[in-house]
Amino acid sequence: MTAGSPLPEARLEAIRAPFRATAATWVQPPVLQPLSLVLDLAGEALRSRLFVLQAAGGEEVCLRPDFTTPVARLHLASGASAGDYAYEGLVFRASADEPEEVLQVGIERFAPDADRIEADAGLVDLIWRSALAGGRTDLSLRLGDAGLFPAFVGTLGLNPVLASRLVRMAARPSRLAAELDRTDGGAPVAGADDVIARRLGALPPGEAAALLEEIWALAGITPVGGRSAAEIAGRLVRRAEAAQAPALSPTQAEAIRAFLAIRAAPRSALAQVSRLAPGAAALQARLSDWNRRLDRIEAVPAGAAPAIFEAAPRGDFAYYDGLVFEVLSTALGPDRPVAAGGRYDGLPARLSGSGAAPGSALGGMVLPGRALVETGQ
Repeated sequence: MTAGSPLPEARLEAIRAPFRATAATWVQPPVLQPLSLVLDLAGEALRSRLFVLQAAGGEEVCLRPDFTTPVARLHLASGASAGDYAYEGLVFRASADEPEEVLQVGIERFAPDADRIEADAGLVDLIWRSALAGGRTDLSLRLGDAGLFPAFVGTLGLNPVLASRLVRMAARPSRLAAELDRTDGGAPVAGADDVIARRLGALPPGEAAALLEEIWALAGITPVGGRSAAEIAGRLVRRAEAAQAPALSPTQAEAIRAFLAIRAAPRSALAQVSRLAPGAAALQARLSDWNRRLDRIEAVPAGAAPAIFEAAPRGDFAYYDGLVFEVLSTALGPDRPVAAGGRYDGLPARLSGSGAAPGSALGGMVLPGRALVETGQ
């Protein structure tokens, strides 16, 4: 692994300054994180970009790919109901064309009773001001909502298994595109690869896991990747169920394609989404919240930034469930954001296993190596 070029301290301090101006506690979470937890929360799509380690007989771990989950775990361990945590440190992701050790500066905020719309606007503004301090003059905002696609899918009256399958595919565009092309309206016949999955699905979970372990032992297979037999059996069963689910109708597939194609100035994009499902109360309420959120963003310095709203889900991390945003540079292009962040209200409850109602949880980070115009061109 190679790190990027040294960053000028004065400019780096300017990027830190907006975070220092908050009341956040500065933290430094462990570099090693449990692999299975990262995959459960961030999604399988991230696996190929992780650096995985395992001591003899120990649990598989990975070098931290981001700070959100580690900081959330620190917050839960503290026992506090609310807290703001700033950080600065390296994250590690496999990349063919960029350093694999990348410096991040960011913040995570947990507040059960926060005004979510106000908090969202404040976070976007904080991250925007930090990114702007790097010296670039070609920055813009890309806004989105990780919960908008599931809400839209919910308006189509789909088979529940198919609807869940589509939502899980949201972060994997190629798989989602393949599902949209499967539009015969009927139930496909499962192939030979699904025989084991169907057999496992007929068993109680404990017996399914035991059978899978017996198959591994007979075949001399040693599983890798941080998944238990129960987890793998569960995934196989869900795959078999999905294979038997009805396909989308052509009309439903076309509606989803129209949704995913929306990319425009924020208020125009929201209006386009609204026209796709005018009678859907839950979706319309979410769009109304977005118009209020834009009111607040427009009232802070970030409101002066050029901005677009993309309806299609984005990002490497599957735990976001609300606002998502990126700060983009024209010079670097749309696939190398300078900064990013979002809302993940459900993550703390998933980490604690408490089943508690989601509180307000959100965070964002800046990549100084991209924000600094001297090193990012």
